Amino acid sequence: MIAIAVDDEALMLRALVRAISASPDVTDVIKFSDCEKALAYVKENPVDVAFLDINMRGMGGLALAEKILAFSPDCKIVFCTGYEEYAIPAFKLHASGYLMKPISAEDVQGEIDNIKRVRKKEKLLTVKCFGNFEVYAKDEALQFKRSKTKELFAFLVDRNGASMTAKQICAVLFFEDTDDNKNVAYIRQLVLDLKNTLKTVGAENVLCHDTPYYRIDTSLLKCDYFNYLETGKPEFHGEYMAQYSWAEETCAMLQFKK
Repeated sequence: MIAIAVDDEALMLRALVRAISASPDVTDVIKFSDCEKALAYVKENPVDVAFLDINMRGMGGLALAEKILAFSPDCKIVFCTGYEEYAIPAFKLHASGYLMKPISAEDVQGEIDNIKRVRKKEKLLTVKCFGNFEVYAKDEALQFKRSKTKELFAFLVDRNGASMTAKQICAVLFFEDTDDNKNVAYIRQLVLDLKNTLKTVGAENVLCHDTPYYRIDTSLLKCDYFNYLETGKPEFHGEYMAQYSWAEETCAMLQFKK
């Protein structure tokens, strides 16, 4: 997680940076004593969370937050202040958190933990199963280095959150090849490739590995297949993951449900 800290008081800024840096979830903290410089940085660089003092010279923390969100809508805002009266306007901006000074590392970690819980509820990927199987991140097709990696992901989506061992996956994806040792080793390579692919779009939490099982966290996906099972929408027109022969069994089940 990349964070920025903005406060025009040098002592407060140093204390804030120390508190943020203590979090194991934060990989980098960039500090600013000037709102304009902080905004210029956000325009050119990815930022996950901004810790902003509210009562600053110049545009101030509230106006800075508005401008940050205009350029980076996914950035989470945590306001830091010694004045309780700013709480209402802060939350009107849909701030993720509001910390009263002096700020401790425990205070910061509490806000980061809350941000992580909120993000877990967000749909990180859109998955299309009806017709051909496709995966999208923010309306862009997710690029898989290997077609077999994409097929592995498709199979785990087809399992609808059920846990599968590497051998169980091999039995479906390599049904014509009985060399279990070779295939299990290959599955592990594909899993690593899938993890790396998902990580490029911030969706690494979609793939869960609870040794020896693999599964998909379905709560993080927007998926036509899952939605159809739950609500009957969208309409199913007889094609499901058409590029994979093993998907025919699920397709038949969906036909029967229809």
